[in-house]
Amino acid sequence: MRRRRKVKILATLGPSSSDKAKIKALGDAGADVFRINMSHTDHRTLRRLVNTIRSVESEGLRPIGILADLQGPKLRIGTFAGSGIDIAPGDILVLDSDPAPGNRQRVHLPHPEILAAVQPGHRLLLDDGKVRLTVTESDENKVTALVEAGTHLSDRKGVSVPDTTLAFSALTGKDRSDLEAALDAGVDWIALSFVQRPEDLAEVKKIARGQAAVMAKIEKPQAVERLDAIIDQADALMVARGDLGVEMPLERVPGIQKQITRAARRAGKPVVVATQMLESMITAPVPTRAEVSDVSTAVFEAADAVMLSAESASGSFPVEAVETMDRIAVEVERDPNYPNIVYSQRTEPEPTTADAISAGARQIAETLNLAAICCFTSSGATAMRTARERPLTPVISMSPVMSTARRLSIVWGLHCVAGEEPDALEDMIDHACQVATAEDIAEPGQRIIVTAGLPMGTPGATNMLRIAFIGTGGGDSLKE
Repeated sequence: MRRRRKVKILATLGPSSSDKAKIKALGDAGADVFRINMSHTDHRTLRRLVNTIRSVESEGLRPIGILADLQGPKLRIGTFAGSGIDIAPGDILVLDSDPAPGNRQRVHLPHPEILAAVQPGHRLLLDDGKVRLTVTESDENKVTALVEAGTHLSDRKGVSVPDTTLAFSALTGKDRSDLEAALDAGVDWIALSFVQRPEDLAEVKKIARGQAAVMAKIEKPQAVERLDAIIDQADALMVARGDLGVEMPLERVPGIQKQITRAARRAGKPVVVATQMLESMITAPVPTRAEVSDVSTAVFEAADAVMLSAESASGSFPVEAVETMDRIAVEVERDPNYPNIVYSQRTEPEPTTADAISAGARQIAETLNLAAICCFTSSGATAMRTARERPLTPVISMSPVMSTARRLSIVWGLHCVAGEEPDALEDMIDHACQVATAEDIAEPGQRIIVTAGLPMGTPGATNMLRIAFIGTGGGDSLKE
């Protein structure tokens, strides 16, 4: 199914979207990749969902990506003798290693890593930021903090430490088990939560061993500070705006979203904008005007993908939410301002043959008004480089490796096709013409441009560019 837009849509699966009929309906409505949230999914359900998606994929003849989103560490305070306390700005609250139920003076903090790392002046955010504390004294057994904001605190509320880098892995025991189950089930992407440093990604990539690509969720100030190093390690990024909005001032999040989106694009790595994009559609059949503007901003920024969370997982209108996001994206990309905005952010190609070929393919395709850019790719590198150029010409990514085609389904502008790789260059050109016409992207009499790495099957060796004329037979071609 050819999309009418270049930005991709991720839809999270859940109680509202777990059977085959609903998953197929979401795909028909516009979902390109399905997200499975491991915070709410056991391993048996994970395998069932993956198998269902693959069944839908086989019937639709289109590669579908699957992303397993790991939960990450959950930092929480202990309990109170009366299940909660009332507080007020100016109060002093001690968080300590004593597991006894808390009171208005103290509460258990069962995380020695926090006690060891926080320093006077650091902030502690409890209950999604509803309670704000500033540390005045600290040692390895307790933290004394001044209440800056908040009125009530109850049992086991979450703790965020925006000013503190914690000395533990982003991969918990549960995450490791979930990761191994996801790899065994055959997912295409792993999203890692609580990333603070590039080393957090190295651990996951070592376990994945290339079976799945790794996406870093940027949700902490520490990750924003180390963004370039994290991009070097990650295969893709997610702008996790929900947690960013808790740990950083809300007014900074839009600017950080642009910073992350543009940095990922410069690096040629996919970036997903997530959280509360159409939040009101959890309970309403239409979004708010502000939500439409929010989605539009991400599309104008040429993010690779936009994501639905509870809207498609547990909302009352999951299919309508995907349809709405699809309509917004299509309309934005039709806007006469869209090409100028996309072009203004274009990055100069790196001084490599592969980048020069990809940049040249985009320029030639647009100058000659060609029908399509056809990329042959085994590893995905050729197609990713082409997508980095953000060409308005349709891009067909052809790969003999189904897992590569599935991973690329998250990338801006790529129409992914999986199939056998031709044996010779002339066969490859003819095959590209056949695919372009079969996928209803080009017509006989039009021209396409073909890029590939030679010898074929060599990952990352993009070094060939050809222009082909599609003959009246569709499969016949003339090379230029």
